[in-house]
Amino acid sequence: MWSRRLLLVGAGLGVVATRFAWGSNSSPTATKMVEKFPVMHSDEEWHKILTDDQFEVLRQEGTERPFTSPLLHEERKGNFACAGCQQDAFSSTTKFDSGTGWPSFWAPIDGAVGTTRDTSYGMVRDAVHCSRCGGHLGHVFNDGPKPTGLRYCMNGVAMTFHTVSA
Repeated sequence: MWSRRLLLVGAGLGVVATRFAWGSNSSPTATKMVEKFPVMHSDEEWHKILTDDQFEVLRQEGTERPFTSPLLHEERKGNFACAGCQQDAFSSTTKFDSGTGWPSFWAPIDGAVGTTRDTSYGMVRDAVHCSRCGGHLGHVFNDGPKPTGLRYCMNGVAMTFHTVSA
């Protein structure tokens, strides 16, 4: 009886310790909530501007299902912009096929994005947000191609695409 009780108490303490070790009390959302961006709206205003799927990803840091975005196969010359404020975030010249099911880039347009530490789901990652409106675009990983070695893994629903002239 005591052995079982000790096991349950130990397991409970392990869960609590793990939760604190992973930093689950700090989230990129909490960090961005206090950060000011040039474009800011209330949730009600964002709901009017964005589709439900865009709101879930851009404002609530959701993730779209892989292989569902038409932007995954976009190969024209142009820019990928934040769907929240239309700021250009990535150029088609830095897009590559990562095989992950999300549009991927090896570099953003200078000054277009920022990053915050994301410790959700027991992982440590760097979340990528639009520098103009703070919208969540995706995550960046250090397993990308040259020249940066980075993979900006973006949610297609969080972006729009427009062509640019030569």
